[in-house]
Amino acid sequence: MKTKTATRVRWTVVIWLLVGGIINFLDRTNLSIAAPDMMKDLNLSNTDIGLMGSVFAWSYAFMQLPAGWLLDRLGAKKVYAWAVALWSGATAFTGVCTGLTSLLFGRALLGVTESPCWPGGAKITASWFPKQERALATGFWDAASKWGPTIAPPILVALIVPFGWRALFFITGAIGLIFVVIFALFYRQPEKHPRISQEELDYIKAGGGGTAQEIGDSKVSWGALFKHKSVWGMILGFFCYIWIFNIFVTFLPLYLMKTQNVSMKSLGIYASIPWFGGVIGAILGGYISKLLVDKRGAKPLVAKRAVISVCAVLAGITVIIIPHAGSLPATLACMTVALALMSALSSCAWALPGDVAPPSMVASVGSIQNFGGYFGGALSPVVVGMIADKTGSYTMAFTSGGIIAACAALCYWLLVRKPIAE
Repeated sequence: MKTKTATRVRWTVVIWLLVGGIINFLDRTNLSIAAPDMMKDLNLSNTDIGLMGSVFAWSYAFMQLPAGWLLDRLGAKKVYAWAVALWSGATAFTGVCTGLTSLLFGRALLGVTESPCWPGGAKITASWFPKQERALATGFWDAASKWGPTIAPPILVALIVPFGWRALFFITGAIGLIFVVIFALFYRQPEKHPRISQEELDYIKAGGGGTAQEIGDSKVSWGALFKHKSVWGMILGFFCYIWIFNIFVTFLPLYLMKTQNVSMKSLGIYASIPWFGGVIGAILGGYISKLLVDKRGAKPLVAKRAVISVCAVLAGITVIIIPHAGSLPATLACMTVALALMSALSSCAWALPGDVAPPSMVASVGSIQNFGGYFGGALSPVVVGMIADKTGSYTMAFTSGGIIAACAALCYWLLVRKPIAE
């Protein structure tokens, strides 16, 4: 088998998935930027904004498993393209909403239609990359989950200041529609791509890529996965992570405006700074885990659990400190450190299914972890909104969120102790 190929078309596929993922997060994040103006225009409360975040997360969670089934049944290109088109329509629909009821419907529709994005990316990667390159390829496009919130604030603020919050949703919806037209016209499976060389195609197929193959039957049934402590540890631990992650996604810009007197014009820069910590933390988390294996001789499962547990505790402490930070620089520093630690936790948590699950059920265990995380974590935006409305402060919300985030250490370290035996 050749290690070098005449063409490297497969790496252009990573760009498709990265751009699609960034657009996905732009359309998730636009609510947090538009929230202050929407609250004034439509007489909405913090609880209403939190409820919209929770409705999105619940619909997104419920559709995780059906989305995977549709991708396998109908093909990645078709389902992925339809998903982008539909979630772009849901984004644009938000711009015409006139009250809470229609806004909740729009956010629910966004959650349903955005659900195939990440499993679709995983399926496309499996087709285009040999097994030995999939982790590296996935790492590049999965960074969209951090790059999206990083670049979203300056882009979205630049749109909302001159055009208003309604135009913000119209424009971001249009960006997705433009992307999906280009994707539908030019994306091809490896065997059908006009620019791929035979050498590269042979290289992909030799490593298990190319046309989708049947997965061998496992001795463990899908339902039996829920009998294992390791699976429940991953579900509960990811719930703790998503709880605090959703708070940042929904309330970070609003928190800076209300507690640090950041203006709308300056919000784009300040709200993006903490997410750079997320980008760096995601890379460092995987690197430190690998270092523990290579230099300290730790088993891969133990190394990941160790990184997750330490980062969870430190992230929890940092989140509790945020409302007591005082100045804007101190607040941004705490938020940046917290998101770096949380992202390190997340990157290792997404790598755990490969260590815990039977080879034929890695995707199932990963989707169960993600479903559990978003199903429970969907409560956090509405809870934070209610606390903020009731107390007039975010202190209690961040304190409780920090405690919950730290509990991820208990879940992953005490429960995720051994692989599932076939």
